[in-house]
Amino acid sequence: MLSIRYIDGLVPVVVQDAGTGDVLMVAYANDEAVRLTRETGYAHYFSRSRQRLWKKGEESGHLQRVHEILVDCDEDCLLYRVDQAGAACHTGYRSCFFRTIDGNTLGEPIVDPAKVYANKA
Repeated sequence: MLSIRYIDGLVPVVVQDAGTGDVLMVAYANDEAVRLTRETGYAHYFSRSRQRLWKKGEESGHLQRVHEILVDCDEDCLLYRVDQAGAACHTGYRSCFFRTIDGNTLGEPIVDPAKVYANKA
């Protein structure tokens, strides 16, 4: 296995739909999140705001089944190629990249986040 270069204990992870090639999101992972992703086949990340590990979809049910993990040439960034169930973005859009730099919105949300997270504490 390659030696991943973590910066302050984290490595950025670009998440791509394995079927379409669409970029869905960017997150961060620590060593434990990468290990859990490899062991379970489902994407795990480290939340910088909550300061804890999380499995993508643990609250929403919008899991990411990982097909492949690629490492960039500098070994300091990962690419997860995934099957995305539902929305990747917590705002309800399929991808977190739903706005242009000018603020124009592309497409519509595919789920209502108020309903997805309504009973979650």
